Amino acid sequence: MNFFDQLQAATAQERQALFNVPVIREALAGEVSLDNYRAFLTQAYYHVRHTVPLMMACGARLPSRLEWLRGAVCEYIEEEYGHEKWILNDISACGGDAARVRDGTPSLPIELMVSFLYDLIARGNPVGLFGMVNVLEGTSIALATQAATTIQERLELPATAFSYLASHGALDVGHMDTYRGLMNHLEDPQDKAAVIHASKVVYHLYTEMFRGLQRAQAAQVATEVQHAAV
Repeated sequence: MNFFDQLQAATAQERQALFNVPVIREALAGEVSLDNYRAFLTQAYYHVRHTVPLMMACGARLPSRLEWLRGAVCEYIEEEYGHEKWILNDISACGGDAARVRDGTPSLPIELMVSFLYDLIARGNPVGLFGMVNVLEGTSIALATQAATTIQERLELPATAFSYLASHGALDVGHMDTYRGLMNHLEDPQDKAAVIHASKVVYHLYTEMFRGLQRAQAAQVATEVQHAAV
């Protein structure tokens, strides 16, 4: 079995846990509320704005034996640069306060996820950052290809509110094809272990972020019901 397939098998339980979160199931069915869509974009901004800095840090820390991977990191940086601005534009297009999001702080799971990745690069194995790629791009492909159009129609939002999510369907499919080749080119067992470990950690924290969206939605509904009963 090639390493990409080993990675998918090793993280199957974590991936299933993510896609079992009710808000994810609702998203894939196109049943997301406007508040939840804005909340998703908000948290996406807080990790996407670190994608390029994380990749730059990773590229600087890769050993010379992985020069071929450094080249791939450079290409990835060029493709990902500025995507956080797309998210802010989407937030504005769906009635959110982009400036407030830009100057705000992430949920705890996203803050921990970003901190973990920087620490992994600085003190551990920088190749582990590709565990993040496995999780985030795989998830965005599912949301973009299965949910973006339906959510847009359900919420009656303009296409300008989906520039980030919709673009990442075809874009990330291409990235994942490249990613598969890169992962299958890894030879060192420690590099492979780092990718698997990071993928598991990011899956867990990303799942907690979506569970947080679900809890916030439940709390809002409870508050509305309480106010209606008064």
